[in-house]
Amino acid sequence: MTVTEERPVLVATEADDITADMVIGELNRRDVPVVRFNPADIGGDLTVSSWFGVCPAPVVGQVRTPSRTVDLTRVRSVYWRRPEWPTFPHLSPDDSRFAAAQVRYGLGGTLYALDGPFWVNHPLRSAAADYKPAQLALAQRLGFTVPRTLVTNDPIEAREFISGQGDAIFKTLRWTSYIRDGVPVTGWADPVSPDEIDDSVRVTPHLFQTRVDKVADVRVLIVGRHTFAVRIESELLDWRKDYSALAYTVEPLPDAVDRALHAYLERLALVSGSFDLAVDHAGNYWWLELNPNGQWAWLETETGFPMSAAFADLLAQGDRP
Repeated sequence: MTVTEERPVLVATEADDITADMVIGELNRRDVPVVRFNPADIGGDLTVSSWFGVCPAPVVGQVRTPSRTVDLTRVRSVYWRRPEWPTFPHLSPDDSRFAAAQVRYGLGGTLYALDGPFWVNHPLRSAAADYKPAQLALAQRLGFTVPRTLVTNDPIEAREFISGQGDAIFKTLRWTSYIRDGVPVTGWADPVSPDEIDDSVRVTPHLFQTRVDKVADVRVLIVGRHTFAVRIESELLDWRKDYSALAYTVEPLPDAVDRALHAYLERLALVSGSFDLAVDHAGNYWWLELNPNGQWAWLETETGFPMSAAFADLLAQGDRP
């Protein structure tokens, strides 16, 4: 086992993560030490220890993997990419829920207690930024054009709203894993009509929105001071449905839009985020949503944008740019 003496970057992510691999490769080229771990490995492949109230520092601790031991007081930055939390399927339902909570609040709480590392992004900040109604309100406050949107569990209001929009769509308020008849499915943005609304809408709030008459989508990745904007051409309402049908070009964002996106992240105390915008026939930009930890690796391949290098620079620097 190697004890990491230099100030390392912690990378928390799942086992197979091409995006994290790209950033780690860039950090390796800079000779920055990296320790990668996944919370789901807790037990034989991951150990955490922390001490409070017994040392001059408020918190002292270690994270240990089969190949590395990290002094948490020396961590320069944390890339909280796509970590998986353990589910303990071998335990009873009650025991597995109990154990999973202890990991989240033990391992997670230890990392959150640290005052030194620079986070990309801090998971508590990302979680707070992931509420679509709050996103829409902040976007409008910052001057973005926001589609008319209704969040409701009232079927009468839903039908009236959809009837008044001409073209309306339904979007999930939060992506969650979902399996139907043994097949994984996901929640796309889909057209919706008034006759599709029944009393089952009362079970939970739904998000309904006016369909933007767009000519293209724009995915914008911000990493620190850097802005990478990509125009995505397709005939699809939701371009994620078929990546083979997409065409990509670099999008020169207007300065006002660029500044507003950076201000958006600053308001949320985030250093990176993936924004989805739509462009209409008049060239106006419409706000769609923010993913605080969105995918971007394929866009680097398609455009040549140095996205992974920007992340590596930010993490190696270890403080806010």
